[in-house]
Amino acid sequence: MKRIQVIGMGCSKCKKLYEMAEAAAKELKIDYQMEKIDDINKIAYMGVMMTPAIAINDEVKISGRLPGMDELKKIISE
Repeated sequence: MKRIQVIGMGCSKCKKLYEMAEAAAKELKIDYQMEKIDDINKIAYMGVMMTPAIAINDEVKISGRLPGMDELKKIISE
């Protein structure tokens, strides 16, 4: 099971990334678990300086921007 972690404090881009990531995972038909990380200490611990960010199984893949759906599917399926 992949753990998809959307990192951010709840801004509109963070919410959009969460929706996009969930839609991408459903389209890929993978076994996944969504997690929203909005605790500033955990965000800092993960090394994220700019949000929104997305991590797969605790590994930050994108930070500071909204990816396109194709790029998002690629990082989720890796």
